[in-house]
Amino acid sequence: MPSKHLQGEDEILLTPWRDFPVEDTDPFAPPDEEKWDFVLVSDIHEVGSEKEIKRKKFLDELSKKGFTIKKIEDKKLFYGVRAPKQIFQKYQGLLRKPNNRLQNPNVHQDVPVTTRIQIVNFILQNTTTPDLEKLHDLMKKKVFEATFPLHEKEEVREFLKEKWARWRGIFCQQPIEKIRCYFGEKVALYFAWLGWYTYLLGIAAVAGTVVFVAGITVFSSSQVSKEICEASNTIMCPLCDQKCSFWLLSDTCTYAKVTHMIDNEGTVLFAMFMAIWATVFLELWKRQRATVVTNWDLYRWDEEEEELAMELINNLQHEPQQYQHSYFRSTVILLLVLLMIAVLIGIAHALVIYRVIAMALFTQSNFAFLREQANTMAVMTGAVLHYITIVVMTKVNRRVALYLCDLEKPRTFSQRENNFTVKIFTFQFFTNFSSLIYIAFFLGRINGHPGNYVRIAGKWRLEECHPSGCITDLFIQMAIIMLLKQTISNVMEYLVPWIAHKLRKKQQRPKKRRLILGEEEEAEDPCKRQWLSNYQLNEVNIFSLFDEFLEMVIQYSFTTIFVAAFPLAPLLAFCNNLFEIRLDAIKMMRLCRRMVPRKANDIGIWLHVLEAIGILAVIGNGLVIAITSDFIPMQVYKYTYSPCMTENNTGVDCSTGYINHSLSIFRVQDFEPYTNVPEMQPDFVRDEIKECRYRDYRNADDYSYTVQFWHIFAARLAFLILFEHVALCVKLIAAWYVPDVPQFVKNQLLDRKHSNLHEELRWVMPQKVPGAAVLRDGTASSRSMMEYSTEVQPLLTEENEKHGLELPPQPGSAAGAGGTAAAPPAETGHVHWL
Repeated sequence: MPSKHLQGEDEILLTPWRDFPVEDTDPFAPPDEEKWDFVLVSDIHEVGSEKEIKRKKFLDELSKKGFTIKKIEDKKLFYGVRAPKQIFQKYQGLLRKPNNRLQNPNVHQDVPVTTRIQIVNFILQNTTTPDLEKLHDLMKKKVFEATFPLHEKEEVREFLKEKWARWRGIFCQQPIEKIRCYFGEKVALYFAWLGWYTYLLGIAAVAGTVVFVAGITVFSSSQVSKEICEASNTIMCPLCDQKCSFWLLSDTCTYAKVTHMIDNEGTVLFAMFMAIWATVFLELWKRQRATVVTNWDLYRWDEEEEELAMELINNLQHEPQQYQHSYFRSTVILLLVLLMIAVLIGIAHALVIYRVIAMALFTQSNFAFLREQANTMAVMTGAVLHYITIVVMTKVNRRVALYLCDLEKPRTFSQRENNFTVKIFTFQFFTNFSSLIYIAFFLGRINGHPGNYVRIAGKWRLEECHPSGCITDLFIQMAIIMLLKQTISNVMEYLVPWIAHKLRKKQQRPKKRRLILGEEEEAEDPCKRQWLSNYQLNEVNIFSLFDEFLEMVIQYSFTTIFVAAFPLAPLLAFCNNLFEIRLDAIKMMRLCRRMVPRKANDIGIWLHVLEAIGILAVIGNGLVIAITSDFIPMQVYKYTYSPCMTENNTGVDCSTGYINHSLSIFRVQDFEPYTNVPEMQPDFVRDEIKECRYRDYRNADDYSYTVQFWHIFAARLAFLILFEHVALCVKLIAAWYVPDVPQFVKNQLLDRKHSNLHEELRWVMPQKVPGAAVLRDGTASSRSMMEYSTEVQPLLTEENEKHGLELPPQPGSAAGAGGTAAAPPAETGHVHWL
């Protein structure tokens, strides 16, 4: 198929002084230089087949719009398309500010490559064949296999490949401006946000590490840990119904020390610090974003106006799709979302059941190690299973969210993306955090007590907290999930595209043909190698950048919401992000096809998601400290029941006796009938044990709650309310104290407004076309009339005849049957262009 270039009939001239050639040629460019906006790839279909006919119809529609099309045949058919200059001049004319159009009527600067690709992609996606099929429909029917813009050997790309998409630049600053020039504003803003997030994560990582190290230094000095290690006479109740013997509290000495390493006074301060950090991070990002987009002149960019402009460029007869809202459809979608959330919560319940059954099986194991570490093994295997469910449900959540978005029928791609973001984040939040919420707030609090356990299916009893507290279980769960997500996921994120690229490259590698003696080798089309190398790269879908955002936002949730139980979360996130930036850069530059650039002046709805996470972080950390941690029970004991209060003894640690005070007594004779406690340790004589201890605040006679339980309950509630109100107040003060937009940006925008108005005022003053002299009475000089007649009048005549409009009378010419001269209005001196 030869290259062809047909001029579309629906072109409109946006300015009357356009003097450029209509053809899509550049007289100053070398004749052999060919640059193509997009490449369409198709299988080689049989002549006359349905797919070939559909392909020709689509390409004919592009030809009618003035596109240049070049065909190259290999194992596939490659069609390079290049849009005519008129399309981009229409774009410039529609979105150029009026004062700029008046000041620079003859200047037509080339649009940036990113904008050019964006416009061409929009036209390709919205070009309709006579069969009312678009490119998306044709790709579903396998008429076209792929469509992509090209990675070209240009200076910006080479710079990014050498300086940015390299592991050795892991600690170097990112070239955001060059990223924007190559991938567009949306990708550049993602990397600007990710870099800023990682930079501030460094501060949180230092604080979290200090808190963790401080916990290690008091590893053995805690009075509570000492009491547990010395409790060699405290007999604890069995942890299961069968084959679980009585055990000594001192057996968990190491576990108690680890718990205190996490659960100490520093944890409370760190949780408050992270609530403030989350707010300050977002406020500082808003300032950073305002500075960046102002430099790009996109601060007040209107996405809807841009979309309408491209619609008109593609089709002059286009009518904008109206906003619609259906309460019935919204109700159906809401019910489906709630149903999906219920399924995700059900999966969390299944994980709980697994932990219960695993605990029972481990305690009945023939291996002594599994019996002794049954609780820890159940927690760790449960965490691994939770990670597997996250991987699986992520794919399911995506499909469900896309289906719900289709039901909503969003008006624009941006609206569809926002709706999809809210739904997928909601689903992912419940997928990732349901199990953690159970461990943090329900584990050991709904399981009953010895003699009256809550059981699953009347058989397996629910887990209970360790005497040292449940916060260590939460620590283990978060550590395993974050480590797996940030190692396995990142390794797969890099290896899968790398292996896929190598395989595609190997399959598509052409076999060298042996030349017959005396035969000259046929010159290869220079475009062929470039198109093939781009085709061999991995496909980029429209949600590729969305996936990167989602991954980072979920990580941000882990880093902030339950950080009180895992102070090392910011450090792990910081280390991960250093590699994540370069990993994403290498994928985009070396392993994947070029992403279609998109304009943006913010990270969009993700900012609202981050703000919501900031509020959840305050609530989550407050609940962890108030409910999961032993901080509140210990403070109640110190200031109400400790020796310091009852005996006025200040020479001892006020937490002395806390462990004994927090354990209740259970009479062995009250065990349930089917409880079988074997004599598995030689130190115990079954008949001599009359009672055992368990973690709770209950009376020894009727097992009802003690007064101390209600004191602790009231203290937990009071602390939760106080913590959250203080943290939210500090967040509001920080948000007020740090302006969203820097003062110099506001002043810069003010100066631009003033300059634009000043220029508008110039054109309000009486004057004619550029270069015309204006007399004191407001009439035009003979030179201005001559220029109007010889230069402007023919262009206006051509434009108005094309659109069937009536031309205003020429200055100085006879108007009407009477032949009287009609000069332009003296009071304004404007020339009204149609």
